[in-house]
Amino acid sequence: MKHAHVSRRGFLQAAGGAATYSIASIASSASSAHASSPPERQKPNILFCIADDASWPHMGAYGCKWIRTPGFDRVAREGILFTNAYTPNAKCAPSRACVLTGRNSWQLEEAANHWCFFPPKFKTYAEALTDHGYHVGFTGKGWAPGVAGNVNTKPRQLAGRPYQSRKTTPPTRQISATDYAANLADFLDARPPDQPFCFWYGGHEPHRAYEFDSGRTKGGKKADEIDRVPACWPDNETVRADLLDYAFELEYFDRHLERMLDLLEKRGLLDNTLVVATADNGMPFPRVKGQEYEFSNHLPLAITWKQGIQNPGRTVDDFVSFIDFAPTFLELAELPTDKAGMQPITGRSLADIFRSGKSGQCIPDRDHVLLGQERHDVGRPNDVGYPIRGIVKDGRLYMHNFEPDRWPACNPETGYLNCDGGPTKTECLQARTSPATEKYWRWSFGKRPQEEFYDLRKDRECLDNLADRSELQKTKEALRDQLFRELREQSDPRMSGNGRVFDEYPYADPKTQHFYERYRKGEVNKAAAGWVNPSDFEDLSR
Repeated sequence: MKHAHVSRRGFLQAAGGAATYSIASIASSASSAHASSPPERQKPNILFCIADDASWPHMGAYGCKWIRTPGFDRVAREGILFTNAYTPNAKCAPSRACVLTGRNSWQLEEAANHWCFFPPKFKTYAEALTDHGYHVGFTGKGWAPGVAGNVNTKPRQLAGRPYQSRKTTPPTRQISATDYAANLADFLDARPPDQPFCFWYGGHEPHRAYEFDSGRTKGGKKADEIDRVPACWPDNETVRADLLDYAFELEYFDRHLERMLDLLEKRGLLDNTLVVATADNGMPFPRVKGQEYEFSNHLPLAITWKQGIQNPGRTVDDFVSFIDFAPTFLELAELPTDKAGMQPITGRSLADIFRSGKSGQCIPDRDHVLLGQERHDVGRPNDVGYPIRGIVKDGRLYMHNFEPDRWPACNPETGYLNCDGGPTKTECLQARTSPATEKYWRWSFGKRPQEEFYDLRKDRECLDNLADRSELQKTKEALRDQLFRELREQSDPRMSGNGRVFDEYPYADPKTQHFYERYRKGEVNKAAAGWVNPSDFEDLSR
């Protein structure tokens, strides 16, 4: 994709007066012309709302019946519902780094990895807007996990100044006590009069862990409300209960979104606020979060801006990448990219879609997105990752696995650490020992071939690998060639034989750094991993 070109928009000022008139006449004419000029348009406010681990089908606006999301649905109804929004990298920290910088994760050095030291060279849009007159802050989870570093001895605020003081009593102990909406109110109270604002609402939900069966006991949900359990997991009571618990937490995120919309409306700020509602990566279930499949990277997205979006209520099919958010915000803030102090932006502004008024496909060349990952959670020898690059286009997903001999969800003997512990993971692991159910383990945790190729129109769960089908070789090769060509244009180290640099960047969390070696030597126990269950550890050599 080409670098975004940011144009400064404004109203032309009328001028009057003629040299033949007296000085008094000139002054009078100039004054009259100034009085008749239209008022300068205010820069829009920005409210960016990002859930923590939610896949795209699970919002009511997309037709989901067993999860209720009236906040997201309102944003879609009053703005645009996007059907093809993707993160380049389906893990918390690298996905959020793409949002903040407008660059793909393979262009971000250490920030391609989860739990990294964020490189000083990459300024974020939040830092740029702070430097150019915006009131900027966040609540909940900003860029994380990782070490943001310092600027002039002060901690970097990658998503803005934190507003975390307000607390509430959550419905379960696993749900965050942060009162996100109340913190937005504090942020608005601290805003100087007439200063535009940019606020990041990073809910901790529906990230694991969950209170088991809370969706049923506290959310009033029923297992038979779920229309379909994805075929990659067993369809049983335990998995359905796990899905309902996920739904309960996602609805909690949405309730705070509702409160924020109401708050802005009551203060007269909603009409000139760009509201973006999305999630950082797919749901925290096996074969989804931390992978690069359809449910991993394809995310919900709705955007509203009453004063700026033409023909609201549209559904748009253009492909949108998370790297498109930063150039959008900069353009609407009238901040040219070359004045922002950021590294060159790869993403493209969405403003043309806002202005187009069209449904369906608005911009013809928005017809694909690129995907990829490097190291997520540790759990392999030497803290190495599982490098992937992929492309989604024409209803197909092509993926290239650069190290197919590695375990995609991390090693069995250290608990498959790149898959959060939970009931569905346990069910898939227990399925390994029976020939009738071994497929559930293999789909989520088994090793994979170098190439994967899926028809998303028929196989959303990416279970039927078509990479070896002779009649599809030309189609597959065309996608691979386009993928590699664009990666070379973006200076991806994987394309120049330097991909090992991603494995060599240090893992920033000292508690789990070199976990594989330390666990095998007995220096740390299973509990030290922190986010998986002790039963997840498997010795397949026995």
